Amino acid sequence: MTIVLWICIGLLALAIVVGLSRVLTAKDMGSRAIVGDLVYFSAIGILTFIAMLVDLSIVLDVIFLSSMLGILATVALSRIQTRGHR
Repeated sequence: MTIVLWICIGLLALAIVVGLSRVLTAKDMGSRAIVGDLVYFSAIGILTFIAMLVDLSIVLDVIFLSSMLGILATVALSRIQTRGHR
C-alpha cells in the first residue's frame, strides 16, 4: 500500500513540475489560472497522501477546508473571466 501511495505522490509532483513549466509558456491569464488550479489541487493531493501515510486524521479537516476554498476561488475566477455572464 505504501508503494502505491509513493507512486501517486510522485505522479502528482510530476504534474506540478509540468504545470509550472506551462505557466512560463502560457500566453493568456486564463491558461495561467487553470494551471494554478492544477498546481493547487495537486499539492492538496500530495498532502492527502502524506496524511494517509502517517495516519493523521486532523490533516484531513485541513484538506477539506482548503479544497472548498480552492473550488470557490475557481468559480470566482471564472466569473471574473466571463465578466459575470452565465
